[in-house]
Amino acid sequence: MSILIDFILHIDSHLVTIVNTFGNSTYFILFAIIFIETGAVILPFLPGDSLLLAASALAANPEYHLNIGFFVALFLIACVGGDSSNFWIGHNAERILSRYRWFRRFINEESLAKGQAFFDKHGAMSIILARFMPIIRTFVPFVAAGAGFSYRQFIRYNLIACIAWVALCCGAGYFFGNIPVVKAHFSAIILGIIVVSLIPAVVGVLKSRFSAKATD
Repeated sequence: MSILIDFILHIDSHLVTIVNTFGNSTYFILFAIIFIETGAVILPFLPGDSLLLAASALAANPEYHLNIGFFVALFLIACVGGDSSNFWIGHNAERILSRYRWFRRFINEESLAKGQAFFDKHGAMSIILARFMPIIRTFVPFVAAGAGFSYRQFIRYNLIACIAWVALCCGAGYFFGNIPVVKAHFSAIILGIIVVSLIPAVVGVLKSRFSAKATD
């Protein structure tokens, strides 16, 4: 876990290593990470926002010969595909869990409860809002499917969310990621983004728990 935390907080330097080691295969590696973050359900701790920011910052630097347009297209396909995979798993959760009981052991019940609480509070809008919230975004598609949403309903909101997320993160990384003060404090900025993005979910869970105790 310490290795993962170090990778997320210092993702800019780690991406440089990946680019220098794997060259054009970097596109496939980053695509896989973004897809798996939500698509696998059980890996919500993989980097998302920070990866898009760092990758786009590298693309803005001609030294690394990376194409920002290619990144934007791949990241968009990855997050839409990952969320769709997540939705499918949620839609078939009963059958999957009955056939593969080991799968349940890898689902963080507390994080799932946060996703459920967030969805209960915001309804369909949570599909858009959760895309900007690490961990929560991994469980909202799963919860939406379990709540009876059709895929047509889900994908309509999901497309809006993914387009906005990729545009915002990649745009911020590409245009601001190479500013000296940003590069010097990149780890602190990433940590701040994670903390701020999780505040609404934590507040929502706490409110639901306190209100439940008040009615007991």
